[in-house]
Amino acid sequence: MFRPPPLDLPQLLAQLQPNAPMAERHLWLIHLCAWVRGDGHTVSAARDRLQLLIHSLQADADAQARLQAWWAQLVDSVDMTTLLADFGFAPRTAFLSEFSARLRSKLMPTTPETIDASELFALALHKPFDAQWLTSLGEEPLQALVVLLTGNEGEGSRQRWQAVLLDAITYCAGQMLANGFAPELRLRMSEAAREAQPFHALLREIETLRVEVLHPLRTGERQDTAVQRLRERLDACRSAVNTVYQHFGDEGISVGLVFRLRQLRERILRVRALLDCLLSPQPASAAAQLLARLVQVGRERHSLGALIAANSSLVAAKVAERSAETGEHYITRDRSEYFSMVRMAAGGGAVMALTTLAKFGLYALALSAFWAGFAAGLNYAISFVLIQLLHFTVATKQPAMTAPAMAAKLKNLEDATAIEEFVDKVTQLVRSQVAAVLGNVLLVLPCAFLLAWLIGLWRGQPALDAEHAQHTLQSLSLWGPSLLFAAFTGVLLFASSILAGWVENWFVLNRLDSAIQYNPRITAWLGRERAARWAPSLRANISGYAANISLGFMLGLTPAFAAFFGLGLEVRHVTLSTGQIGVAGASLGWAVLHEPALWWAAAMIPFNGALNVGVSFYLAFRLALRAHNVSGVERGRIYQALRQRLRQQPLGFFLP
Repeated sequence: MFRPPPLDLPQLLAQLQPNAPMAERHLWLIHLCAWVRGDGHTVSAARDRLQLLIHSLQADADAQARLQAWWAQLVDSVDMTTLLADFGFAPRTAFLSEFSARLRSKLMPTTPETIDASELFALALHKPFDAQWLTSLGEEPLQALVVLLTGNEGEGSRQRWQAVLLDAITYCAGQMLANGFAPELRLRMSEAAREAQPFHALLREIETLRVEVLHPLRTGERQDTAVQRLRERLDACRSAVNTVYQHFGDEGISVGLVFRLRQLRERILRVRALLDCLLSPQPASAAAQLLARLVQVGRERHSLGALIAANSSLVAAKVAERSAETGEHYITRDRSEYFSMVRMAAGGGAVMALTTLAKFGLYALALSAFWAGFAAGLNYAISFVLIQLLHFTVATKQPAMTAPAMAAKLKNLEDATAIEEFVDKVTQLVRSQVAAVLGNVLLVLPCAFLLAWLIGLWRGQPALDAEHAQHTLQSLSLWGPSLLFAAFTGVLLFASSILAGWVENWFVLNRLDSAIQYNPRITAWLGRERAARWAPSLRANISGYAANISLGFMLGLTPAFAAFFGLGLEVRHVTLSTGQIGVAGASLGWAVLHEPALWWAAAMIPFNGALNVGVSFYLAFRLALRAHNVSGVERGRIYQALRQRLRQQPLGFFLP
């Protein structure tokens, strides 16, 4: 990339022309900031360059006059309040709009020919190093720089700066009112916050402060009183905003609402920062610190990742929390729960045997790639939903649900008792997964074998021809890409659990259970009694339906979409793969026992199950840790406790 050679200080001062076109005047500022920044490695070097600039200007009366005329042009032509009040905030309080704006700012160039101070600021001070050297500046060089810029104006210059700050506070408060009065947030505040009406008198308090600051005859006590009342009003607004988060716990959450809340809270903090700058006894130092903070804000404002991470963290926490509530039901704690899990998994295995036969039947239709994948996904989705309605279980769906429940236990690991309880939970989880996988596999294999044998007996020929059966066994072999496919299937299992949590959150956020129960059109169609039964049932099971349906279509359609791009990616679900081995074995007859392909496919089963379970659990566990803001966990103590339990009670991980 071509970069023009940097200018030295004499060249910069020679190019300072106050009557130049706007773009040239602003380019001079950009070049000056680049010169002060230097190589961006040493703060002291940047301070020394700024000191050199000050000394050079103090020794050159003509340069001083041109600088003061340039500064007067800048102040008159550029709106400084956009930088102080709006820089770093979205022009529209919508997440997607802000995402699009940030993407455009990355792709589209900007021009220095602007009256918007925030745009000029982003061009002149856009490096993280700029915040460092601005923060390091002392009061003496800053005061000298103020004198060089404003001349002998003194109090007049200070009053203009105070007026700009007060205008910025007013504009920022106006945006706060627009958000605080928005029904999406106002109706979610607590009843006490709504009755207190903290936003109503905000502008009045700011105008009172304006009079006290700018009126020369007012006393200091009156100004202090006005400042204190405004601070209290800001605290009341922030407290009212915080009550919205409590509402999210019961009523659901969305990225859009979180975005509006964060914007509102940041606006409150910005007003406080402007207020501190306005009242500081050292206005130059306070202004430098404010500009340094705005540099950091500009960096954050430019980042797409920061936007997504900041506004999706609460949604992720709520999704993880809902998954944790579901996951507790999948953890067995005693012998009766263990064998109950085995029975539920055995029922799921029996249903999956029918699913496997239906899958091979769909292959016989010779559909196109997409419709074959869609039909397979529909087959899986119906089977998974049927398993849910029959209160059976599929082992591989559990880890992504149980991981958030485990992560929630990591919030308090301050003593040995808490660690021991966590290790107990890990032991119960592993044992539950063993029970579920065994229940699925040990029943799907004989059931699929028996059904395929009965079909062959009824038709007078094997359920699968020999070539197809051999291909099935070879595709499931441990030798080959099956391990990769099994791990990828774990990713799909994790994705389905996340989608399930999101759908449940969306269901609660939009109060669809109440709509189903009370909406006149729905009750006229279903009847009041049926609607009253369906509403709580859907509220309780919507997460399971979403997980089962999404997982089914992911398993069916992913190979079709991957084939379109020539990836050759397939799925390896341990229960379905085991059922396919049973069908292929029944089709080949007892001679298959002498086929190495059978035993290599059988050897893949434990690895398949481990990768399905392990990958989905790992991803869900990591997400839950981040969503719960779990940090500083003493992992060494946890690992040591797990190893000790494994040495002392190894069977506890497999049997109750």
